[in-house]
Amino acid sequence: MAMPATSAKRRFEMEYSINASPKILFPYIASASGLSQWFCDDVRLDPDHRLNMVWDKQSHFAEIAAQRPGRSIRYVFLDEKKCSLPDANYLDFTLESSLITDEVFLRVTDYSDHLDAEEQQELWEGLVGKLREQVGG
Repeated sequence: MAMPATSAKRRFEMEYSINASPKILFPYIASASGLSQWFCDDVRLDPDHRLNMVWDKQSHFAEIAAQRPGRSIRYVFLDEKKCSLPDANYLDFTLESSLITDEVFLRVTDYSDHLDAEEQQELWEGLVGKLREQVGG
């Protein structure tokens, strides 16, 4: 009897301090133009309101699964036919503010097929570094 394939997906979660207000940061995590400035090569919104995120000339389709304006957004990735998948890859971006220190944090939750935790951490540190350059923080 064949064993069902096990998912090699893992949940990566990190918080990054960013010296910018949530009001300034949110458009960078929740709009096509903002994401294309730091997250991927290009982002286009298709007529069905799905995002086409482009890396290395390859399209990756996603839809917004949840959003709390000014605070968080979740992108769920779709298959090549722009259909939902069971156990789909997703990205959560959440902005949190410390009332005590006035710091703003971006929490990234990346649920995907990445196997190497160190490589994934380096990837996100580089991406968040680009975001900090964009917002001056």
